[in-house]
Amino acid sequence: MLGQAGMAAAAVRYLRSAGAPTAAPAVAGPVEALPRPDLRAVSEDERAPVAPAEFRRVLGNFATGVTVVTAPAAEGETTPAGFACQSFSALSLEPPLVVFMVGRTSRTWPLIARAGVFCVNVLGAEQGELCRGFAKSGADKFAGVSYDAAPVSGSPRLAGASAWIDCTIQAVHTGGDHLIVVGRVDALGTASEDGPPLLFHRGRFL
Repeated sequence: MLGQAGMAAAAVRYLRSAGAPTAAPAVAGPVEALPRPDLRAVSEDERAPVAPAEFRRVLGNFATGVTVVTAPAAEGETTPAGFACQSFSALSLEPPLVVFMVGRTSRTWPLIARAGVFCVNVLGAEQGELCRGFAKSGADKFAGVSYDAAPVSGSPRLAGASAWIDCTIQAVHTGGDHLIVVGRVDALGTASEDGPPLLFHRGRFL
């Protein structure tokens, strides 16, 4: 795990690659989304050691929590951004950092990158349909969804979520066909009533 100095250096490297100023190690504003790549993880003359379907099948045995990552409407946009995300985790206690992964072809990620901030909404067991709505592409994901503004970023904080984590984008790294997004935690909290989490296992909610 990188220490604080390592994370700062990584953030500076990313900012330089995006052509942004590097006066501060943490991202103070929007970051540029990396260009959509050729998603081959191996070159044309190589064979992937693991078939994608088998990779998905085996890794599906690892049960995960389910979140919705949201961001306020970026400049030029009229609605907030959000997507369903299983690949979320705590990263560091001091400083408080979290991480999520997003596909490099995601249409939502560029909107979050432009906002420069996000809120992770940890879903409860009864929010499977809400998750499905945010997993769709092209629709108005916030239609009929109740939310208020997270206290620091203003990102949508979804009603009924078990917990929320309000963040500023700290650094972005590449990882194959995904991006690894590190967020600095600015505020967080839990619902007033405890309840079981929404879990995903072997292609279905538990």
